[in-house]
Parts: sequence; C-alpha cells; structure tokens
Amino acid sequence: MAMAMAVAHHRESSSSGGSIDKHLDSGKYVRYTSEQVEALERVYAECPKPSSMRRQQLIRECPILSNIEPKQIKVWFQNRRCREKQRKEASRLQTVNRKLSAMNKLLMEENDRLQKQVSQLVCENGFMRQQLHTPSAANTDASCDSVVTTPQNSKRDATNPAGLLSIAEETLTEFLSKATGTAVDWVQMPGMKPGPDSVGIFAISQSCSGVAARACGLVSLEPTKIAEILKDRLSWFRECRNLEVFTMFPAGNGGTIELIYTQTYAPTTLAPARDFWTLRYTTTLDNGSLVVCERSLSGSGTGPNPTAAAQFVRAEMLPSGYLIRPCDGGGSIIHIVDHLNLEPWSVPEVLRPLYESPKVVAQKMTIAALRYIRQIAQESSGEVVYGLGRQPAVLRTFSQRLSRGFNDAVNGFSDDGWSILNCDGAEDVIIAVNSTKNLSSSSNPASSLTLLGGILCAKASMLLQNVPPAVLVRFLREHRSEWADFNVDAYSAASLKAGTYAYPGMRPTRFTGNQIIMPLGNTIEHEEMLEVIRLEGHSLAQEDAFVSRDIHLLQICSGTDENAVGTCSELIFAPIDEMFPDDAPLVPSGFRIIPLDSKPGDKKDAVNTNRTLDLTSGLEVSPATTHGGADSSSSQNTRSVLTIAFQFPFDSTMQDNVVIMARQYVRSVIASVQRVAMAISPSGINPAVGAKLSPGSPEAVTLAQWICQSYSYYLGTDLLRSDSLVGDLMLKQLWHHQDAILCCSLKSQPVFVFANQAGLDMLETTLVALQDITLDKIFDESGRKALCADFAKLMQQGFAYLPAGICMSTMGRHVSYEQAIAWKVLTPEDNTVHCLAFSFINWSFV
Repeated sequence: MAMAMAVAHHRESSSSGGSIDKHLDSGKYVRYTSEQVEALERVYAECPKPSSMRRQQLIRECPILSNIEPKQIKVWFQNRRCREKQRKEASRLQTVNRKLSAMNKLLMEENDRLQKQVSQLVCENGFMRQQLHTPSAANTDASCDSVVTTPQNSKRDATNPAGLLSIAEETLTEFLSKATGTAVDWVQMPGMKPGPDSVGIFAISQSCSGVAARACGLVSLEPTKIAEILKDRLSWFRECRNLEVFTMFPAGNGGTIELIYTQTYAPTTLAPARDFWTLRYTTTLDNGSLVVCERSLSGSGTGPNPTAAAQFVRAEMLPSGYLIRPCDGGGSIIHIVDHLNLEPWSVPEVLRPLYESPKVVAQKMTIAALRYIRQIAQESSGEVVYGLGRQPAVLRTFSQRLSRGFNDAVNGFSDDGWSILNCDGAEDVIIAVNSTKNLSSSSNPASSLTLLGGILCAKASMLLQNVPPAVLVRFLREHRSEWADFNVDAYSAASLKAGTYAYPGMRPTRFTGNQIIMPLGNTIEHEEMLEVIRLEGHSLAQEDAFVSRDIHLLQICSGTDENAVGTCSELIFAPIDEMFPDDAPLVPSGFRIIPLDSKPGDKKDAVNTNRTLDLTSGLEVSPATTHGGADSSSSQNTRSVLTIAFQFPFDSTMQDNVVIMARQYVRSVIASVQRVAMAISPSGINPAVGAKLSPGSPEAVTLAQWICQSYSYYLGTDLLRSDSLVGDLMLKQLWHHQDAILCCSLKSQPVFVFANQAGLDMLETTLVALQDITLDKIFDESGRKALCADFAKLMQQGFAYLPAGICMSTMGRHVSYEQAIAWKVLTPEDNTVHCLAFSFINWSFV
C-alpha cells in the first residue's frame, strides 16, 4: 500500500514538472540567440505582422528556429510590434515636447513684449495728463517724440559704402524693435489663434504709417537654410515678378549689404504694379541669431530697363526682415516683419482697401513666407505625400508657373511683349496680344512651343457685393459646367499641340457632364490645392462619334476657407496632355477674388447690394452719389474684386476670329459668374421686393410673367392653360392656380418672396408674413434631404422633379403632395437667375 502511494506521488510530481517545462517552452520566457533574433528581424522588416502560414514557413526555412514553436514566434512578433509602437510614441512625445517648449518660449517673449508695451502706454498716458495740466510745457518740451520713429537723415549717405553701412545698422535697430520690441502696436491677426498645432503667432498693426504684419513660429530647419529660402523671394512670394541684386559687398562686421531692385505684380487689371529699390542687410548677432533686414532707399534704381520701370509705381519698404534664432535640440525660431507703404493714392478709391489693409499684406507675404518654410521642412522630413509619382519640388514649380503665368496675363507688361488691341468701344473686356510669346517651360528646348501667332488674353475686373470669395471659388471649381464652354476648352487644348489650330465649333464636341478631379498635392494647411481635372467629352461628328475627346487641365485652387481673413481666393488652370511632362508648356487662365477690407460705417457705396457690376462703373462712385435711402445695414456689406483672365494660343491667320471668340466667351463667363454670385450671395434678393408683390402691383405682374416664361423654357410646357395671357390676366390666373406656387430668394437662408393663393393657403399665412418663412422650415427631414440631393441638378439643368412628400404649414399642420417641381426664374433682359419657383401638385392637409 505504501509502495503504491509512493509510485502515485512520483507520477504526480513528474506530471507537474512536465507541465511547468511545457509552460516555459510555449510561453514568453524564451531566450533567443543573436542568430535567431537576426533572422526574425529580417522577416519583421519585410512583414511586421506575418500570418500563421508565414510563421510556419519561417520555421521550416530557418533551421536555427526549428526548436521554436509557432506560438512563441507569434509572441515575439507581438512584442516586437509593441516595442516599435512605444519607440515611435516616445519619439513623437519628444518632438511635441520640444515644440511646446519652443512655443512656450515664444509666448513668454510675447508676454514680456506686451508688458513693456503696457508700461510704455502707462507712461505716455501719465505724460499726456501732465501736459493737459501744464499747457506751457507743450511749448517748452519738444523732446517727447517716440524713440522708434524713423530718423530723418537715415537716407543721407546712400552713395558710398560707409553711408550704406550706417543705414544698414539703423535698419537693423529699427527692425529688431518691431520684431521683438514695442516699436509697433501689434494686435492679434483675426482668426489666427496661437497654439501647438498652429503655424505660428500672427499680428498686424492698424495704427502705424503704411501697413505692417508680423509672424513668429518654430521651423525644423537650420537658420542658414531658412535665410537662403526667404531671400529667394521669387520662390515663395507669388506677386514677385522680378528680383535683381545690383550690388553686394561685405560689411565690416562679417555681414553683407545688397542693393536690390524688386518688381511686383498688380493683383487686378485696374491698378498699376509696384516696384522697390531697397538695401538688404544680412548679419549675425552676438547671441548667434541670424538677421536679414531690408528697407527702401532714396534714388532711382530702376533695374536694367528704365522704360519697363515706367509701368510701376515706386512703393516704400519700411524697416522689415527676418530674425532667425537657433533652437535647442534643432530647428529655429523665426520672426518675420513686413512693413510697407504701397502708395494707395495711385489707385481708384474703390481699390484702396487692397493697399491699406494689413490683413492682405499678412496673408500674401508674412503668413505665406512662414507657411512656405514649414512646407519645405515637412517635405524634407518626408511627411508630405504627393500623387502621380511627382516630386514635391516639381509640383511646387507647377503651382508657381500657373500663378506667374496668370499674373503675367493680368498685368500685360510691354517688356514681355504684350500690347492692347483696339476694342470695339466696350470697356468691359480688355483684349491684349503677345506675338513674341515663347512657351519655353524650362531649359529644355525640345519641350518648348513657339506659336505661329502668339497668345491672346481677354481680361476684365468687376466688383462683387456680399459674395463670399471662398464660396464662389468652391462653386466655380466644383461646377465648371455652370460657366465654362467645353468647346473653348477643347480649342485651347488643341492649340497647344503643334499644327492643330482650329476655330472652336469646327469640330463640335459634347460635354458628358463628368468632371473628375485628381489631386496632386496640397500645402500643409490645405490653403492651396494642386490637381488635374479631366473633362469627359465625345465628338458630335458622325465619323468619330465614339472617339473620346477628354480634356485635361492642371489647376490650382486656393482661398477656400471662409474663416481666413484677408485671403485671396484663386482658381487658375491650364490645358495639358494626359501624360504631361515636368516641363510641359502652360498657358494659364482663371479667376482671382480679393476681399476689400472696408472700414466700419463706410456708407460710400451707392451700389445695389444684390448685384455684381463692372468695376469701371464703381470707379466713379463718390460721396455725392450716395442714395439718401441707405441705412445702417449698408455698412455690413462686404465687397470683393473679381479679376478674370483667359488666354488663347492662336495662329496669325486666325487672329481676328479668335479675338471675337475670346471677347464673347469672357462676356458669357462674366454673365455666368454674376448669376452664380447672386445665387450664393447671403443677401440674395432684397426682402423689400416681397412686400410689393401683392396682386395688381406692377412688380407682381412682372414676376408672374417671368415665372411662366421660365417654366415654359425649362419644362417645355405651359404653366397656365392659355399661352396668350399677358399682364394682369396672367397674374390673375397664376394667383388662382390650383397648385401651390411659391418663389424663394437665392441666398444662404432662402426666404419666400411670393406665393399664389393656393400657396398661402397651404402655408396658412399671408403675403406680409410670407417674408419671415424660410424654405427649410416647410420641409421635414426627408424633404430637405430630397431637395439637397436635387439642388445641384436644379442649378445645372434649370429644373428638377421632387418626389411625393410631406411639408409643414406655419400652424404646424402636415401637408402632403403628390409631386413638386422646382425651376429657376430668369430675368429676360440679362438671363440672370432672379429666384427659385416651386409648384406643389395635388396638395392636401393630412
């Protein structure tokens, strides 16, 4: 018995020991040799998460892993992935910590600067109080001028190196006082709040002479690299046409002094371009910071061609520049100051906000510079992914070439070969011709295209009222068929191919309506997108009806953020081949919309806020023309300048035909943009019109005619029983029509402006109260979804059928209808969209 118990105990011990050994063999407590780890690492580099079959294959193929079970291999890969994840997270946290530390340093410096500014204001306030109590002191003490004012003799010795060095040192002192001191009263740029994920800290000044903007931020590049990028202003400043260094000589302290002539483009067709004659000083401070500062000089430095310089207005650059400080752990902290006097007196009064707004300067210069540097930094680190296998530098070059080509067309400088043609007396569209244009895209002569005739440009500018630039540009981008002519696009594309000049219409093409947008790349904050557009079309000719006539466009779209203040919105495109090379020739066309930063309470505009108009008509507006009926709401009107420029390659034998086509096409584009602008304008149709639409009023009679004519035009049938009705008879029959007919305005929140008797009964309201009802209030959720789904179709083809549904009256009662028809109501004079009309068929209360 005792022997049996001993044997049983021995068996239990053996079984227990075996289970422990098995646990150690199959668990995570396995010690791998260096050869085994090396083999596993090789597999991990190829596939971090191998499948079960791959792990078994690994054991079979590697003899050194034959004693390792598949489960142990699986645990090793799990641990390896976990370690990799922890390593990446630790690296990310270190990067974030360095960024937060640098941002904290920036904020502390900004706080110190603001405290100094507060102390200075307190002292000035006390001094002013003392002056008020002792008036005689104002006559005896003339030494109270600000220490940061520009010395009157700062430009005195600009003809010799010693004098230039003196000016350079003064420029450095004044620039540093603006960048880190209290020389300028900086206020935060609207809509640009600092934070760890923001590009930087941005400020503007509205109290100094000229316009000034300031930015500071953290960039993961070394100071010398940043200075090299920023000094190459042509690479990042889209409005810079030319920059030439005339003289460069070393300064005694190891720095360099340069005399520079710079030309910039005008943003519209109705303002002259600017140029600058400046001194640029590059030096290193005692604390290791790198400084590049610049200011205007007196004199007539006009560049290599004085005749060309006559096309420019000489602007002034007050002490500006870049302060670049090395940062602990790599990277740099950069301060940017742009302070300009753009001579707004030289432009029409309606355009002066473009030259008096620090927000515009901040967006196109200060913020653009910091964004460009951060873009280069991210590209260098491999964080940016681009499409179609293009290198980031190539895509940047495409964007720059599109923008530069568009600016060349808008400005039409004579030294580039542009000349204005004699027009037919109309001033709305300017026709310019460049017969010497050679579309050489790069240093590769094989890719250049010399045109037998040249390039023709049709351009115009117009004033937009209450139209958000970002919304308009998005609409133009997404709904090209609303304004573009496919045959004109086909002509432009064909003209870029050697020997294929043809007048549009000779081979008519049908646009299928499909527009495919293929993204190429975008900037880090998505403020600019580069993309390829494919327009699908087919020939209408019988012999090649099945031949594809697709057109490809290279396009940049920017300024689509409605919350960005002072941002210029652009849509610029150029025809390309399907497989376009990096140095493909480009002939850009497009749109530019720049907001006008109007002053609060400005009532000078006597322009109807619900219309767009030729900007030349706005140039004659003066305070004497202000309507007496203007109220305080007019001060809330937003204005912007739209510039349109379309370029067409042509053969010399067809110049006259292309001129006629270009003028007509641009006018049709302007009319289309006006319709779109009216449709998306938040103001829409003036609500005051609705109060006049009572039966028998002239306004109601006219609207009734427009409703019936538009219905017949779009749907091909008559809305009323007799098509011979006119005037009051038409309005009377429309008023008593059995279907509910309602009209709503075109704006962000559409309101009803007219309804017939059935419509008033269905909504259980009156004509007076009708104007307080918005379109979305009468539909339930499914009805609103149906309307939104068909809205694009409605705007494109002019009408849409809505399915049966339920709507709500103003009393909260449900109303059913068998079908609803929506159509655009057009004005016969200019064929613009006046409002939208709805007809609810066979409606009844539920």
